[in-house]
Amino acid sequence: MDFEDYRKHDAVGLAGLVSKGEVSPPELLETAVARMAQVDPKINAVTLDLTEWGRQDVKRHIWGGPLAGVPFLLKDLGAQLAGSPTSSGSAVFRDLLAPADSAITKAYKEAGLVIFGKTNTPEFGLMPVTESTLLGPCRNPWDVTRTPGGSSGGAAAAVAAGIVPAAHASDGGGSIRTPASACGLFGMKPSRGRVSFSPTGEGWGGASIQHAVTRSVRDSAVLLDIVCEPQPGDPYFIAKPERSFASEVERDPGKLAIGFTTAALASDGLDPECAAAVLDAARLCESLGHIVEEVTVPGDLAAMQRGAGDVIGASIAATLEAEGERRGRPVSESDVEFLTWATYQRGKQVSGANYVRGLAAIHAYGRAVAGLFERYDVVLMSTLGSPAIPVGHLTEDVRQYTQRLFAFMPNTQAFNNTGQPAMSVPLAWSKGGLPIGLQFVGRMGEEAGLFRLAGQLEKARPWFERVAPL
Repeated sequence: MDFEDYRKHDAVGLAGLVSKGEVSPPELLETAVARMAQVDPKINAVTLDLTEWGRQDVKRHIWGGPLAGVPFLLKDLGAQLAGSPTSSGSAVFRDLLAPADSAITKAYKEAGLVIFGKTNTPEFGLMPVTESTLLGPCRNPWDVTRTPGGSSGGAAAAVAAGIVPAAHASDGGGSIRTPASACGLFGMKPSRGRVSFSPTGEGWGGASIQHAVTRSVRDSAVLLDIVCEPQPGDPYFIAKPERSFASEVERDPGKLAIGFTTAALASDGLDPECAAAVLDAARLCESLGHIVEEVTVPGDLAAMQRGAGDVIGASIAATLEAEGERRGRPVSESDVEFLTWATYQRGKQVSGANYVRGLAAIHAYGRAVAGLFERYDVVLMSTLGSPAIPVGHLTEDVRQYTQRLFAFMPNTQAFNNTGQPAMSVPLAWSKGGLPIGLQFVGRMGEEAGLFRLAGQLEKARPWFERVAPL
């Protein structure tokens, strides 16, 4: 199979070709590997090459599951693959091999996906750009001077560059939606508890969740069907739905009440092109028969952010101190990046009482925002504060880091902490040709409704044929 034919299909389409005998899994893998060799030197998306692992998998000829034979990549953070390292973008874990597969990895394998690499991520997923010291900067296939976002930047860059049609991703403050927006992809952040982190446990007090970035809505739905089985002992879980998410994509969403805002929740305002994209998306939704009204998102955002900062800091401190105990010496400042060390120092100062108070502020914010969804089915806003920013922009001046951070990602972290499902949909492009994602937020546990709306939007304004020029 040549690349141009390969790129015409999403993951579901490629699996269909395999099931009909029109293409073999080895052919698909070699096409993906050839594309990786061609473009990855320019974007640095795949930082652990497991091609030989993939080739061994396809030799076994054990094909079953809805995505049998489709090439796939794991993010180098969160998901464990037995016998391989999960560096989390840090030299601290560069050589530590996983003893077993994570539950999500097992589910991917059982679905027939062929894992042949791991993708770039910032250290511990702390930044919304992908520029770790260990793995090097990842670049955006739409413009290689720009970031693909983070922390699932390598996953999004690999999909946007055509290496794979879909890739594993995770999201603790926007890390699926941010790179989906920056790279012109569909990115669904599921509800808290929808996807198990077994056996490693919850991430950032339940704010973090795993799923994928994809080119099509149906790929995202099928992948969520594959991985949404609760595992014994999960601290948060949502029962698997009676009707598949894949079936929801083709269903009529009905007449929805959609609230929209052009606000930037955590910064002074949006880039004008992002604000215009929100208004355009609101008009599109209205033309599809939905009730659309301007809203203000309630809740004490500043208190929530302080609480989330304490939870994240304490989580990083716990991770690094546990690693220090394992290796018999503390992790030092020279072992990690500046931001990680600063987060670690903050985390060491978080008392048990302050951790509980931080969680209380997070939960209070979630209750306040939930009130908005008593009237509205969905809330629409810009995913990001601007199109993709230049590589290095966020870290070139430490004094401006926080201001630049939230100028770029003002609207995503809120919904990690409410636990609600939220998706970035590639409905707009800047005058300079960069993608602009629109974020749609649903009620807790109602991914099905978002998938129905996403399917409708995909038909009304298709994006699959818009591909990065790389």
